[in-house]
Amino acid sequence: MRSDRITKGVKAAPQRSLLYALGLTEEEMNKPLIGVVSSKNDIVPGHMNIDKVVEAVKQGVALAGGVPIVFPAIAVCDGIAMGHEGMKYSLVTRELIADSTEAMAMAHPFDGLVMVPNCDKNVPGLLMAAARLNIPSIFVSGGPMLSGTDWTGGQASYSTMIEAVSRVNVGEIDENELKTCEENSCPTCGSCSGMFTANSMNCLTEVLGMGLKGNGSIPAVFSERLRLAKTAGMKIMELVEKDIKPRDIMTKEAFINALTVDMALGCSTNSALHLPAIAHECGIELPFDTINVVSEKTPNLCHLAPAGGHFMLDLNRAGGVYAVMHELDKLGLIDKSPITVTGSTVGENIEGCEITNTDVIRTKDNPYSKTGGLAVLKGNIAPDGCVVKRSAVDEKMMKHSGKARVFDCEEEAVDAIYGGKINAGDVIVIRYEGPKGGPGMREMLYPTSAIVGSGLGDSVALITDGRFSGATRGAAIGHVSPEAAEGGVIGLVEEGDIIEIDIPNYSISLKVTDEELAKRKENFVPREPKIKTGYLARYAKQVTSGATGAILK
Repeated sequence: MRSDRITKGVKAAPQRSLLYALGLTEEEMNKPLIGVVSSKNDIVPGHMNIDKVVEAVKQGVALAGGVPIVFPAIAVCDGIAMGHEGMKYSLVTRELIADSTEAMAMAHPFDGLVMVPNCDKNVPGLLMAAARLNIPSIFVSGGPMLSGTDWTGGQASYSTMIEAVSRVNVGEIDENELKTCEENSCPTCGSCSGMFTANSMNCLTEVLGMGLKGNGSIPAVFSERLRLAKTAGMKIMELVEKDIKPRDIMTKEAFINALTVDMALGCSTNSALHLPAIAHECGIELPFDTINVVSEKTPNLCHLAPAGGHFMLDLNRAGGVYAVMHELDKLGLIDKSPITVTGSTVGENIEGCEITNTDVIRTKDNPYSKTGGLAVLKGNIAPDGCVVKRSAVDEKMMKHSGKARVFDCEEEAVDAIYGGKINAGDVIVIRYEGPKGGPGMREMLYPTSAIVGSGLGDSVALITDGRFSGATRGAAIGHVSPEAAEGGVIGLVEEGDIIEIDIPNYSISLKVTDEELAKRKENFVPREPKIKTGYLARYAKQVTSGATGAILK
């Protein structure tokens, strides 16, 4: 066992003395030591319940003959960080989480790891760590929040709350109605209740084979979540015994399965950042264009919030991720061969997992669309590509041409939208918000929600070298690469230029001649990142583009 180096033999006596100081017994030192990576904190609603999940994991490990030892991982609440400088510190935590988990697991040679994440960067960060370490590992998350209610009593989530702010600004609702919404839209602990980034990534842990059935959809407040955690604690002991490691599970075929289910579920555009980064840690390249290849043959079967009126509890009750996979398998779109943390193959796991509510998960014969939820667009403004969640785009905006309204940061754009300076037909351009330029590639739910809440969701597009929350809906196109800070064409756009968007044909172009662009480029000096000290400054020097998953060099 890996832990033998600190528990066995004369040379390990100093280490054993410190393990005795922890209160471990000699009997425990002769059993597998299992690291339990707890993301518990008291500032993130998706993580406030993780102590209960961790306790259940510990019981499961002990039941199966292991010794659970807890250590922490950080997690940022993207909702609380949204709309201010704090959002610059969200994506960058993915690498901090991966690096710090690697450090803890290598300094203290655990025999296996149980990862307990929940929110946006926490899940991919720990998946990256699992791939890098390649120690037997399993994931059990904190679970999604239940949906809440808005000012009318209708179902709501965090995205409803953001859009409600714009509705106040345009006089559609008053501040009392806003107050009702803010008190009731997020009613429980858990990751926000729609198919936002956290739930997207938690669902994809099941598809990748790293999480058990229901890990992505069982609500945080259900006792079933605790039973799942106990089972995960027991399962890690099987993985250790059989020496099944993350890179045995997360194969190229598993990543294509993940992209396929991503398209069917209508996951967050952030999965286009995270899946390539996780694959990279596995030694697998997942080019940006793979999204379109998979999307072309994958039907979109689900419209969960923000794309539609269903929520994570609905998905769970309709059969969950396995039911989606089983339906896709009927089209021959799922590779059933990869091994998973269950010890069985994908095919064995999903056998017989039928849809129980075809309103929530549509069948292959009645999809929302014949193509998947995400699309990568390319053109002179984004030669390396950009991404849009097309399942959440109004049909009127699938093809759009309009005048560029150019802003060099998110705040300037939000002020213009709230100030009534944006007109139907415009294309808002927000630049210098990319991985380097931000630095940190902020999620920009505020401007997209301001557009929708102001009644412009079917007439205004937004493009950026930054990124969007999974809660974003509308013609919001992010990850424009190369970004402005790297000399990308988005940095050359001028007020009033025409931008043409054609999502069905995967294209986006700035209607300016090559000669004019060359002339503009002669005098173009990209703006330097505003933050020049601390972690963000170091991050800006190492980070690659959104088209490559914003991995570090």
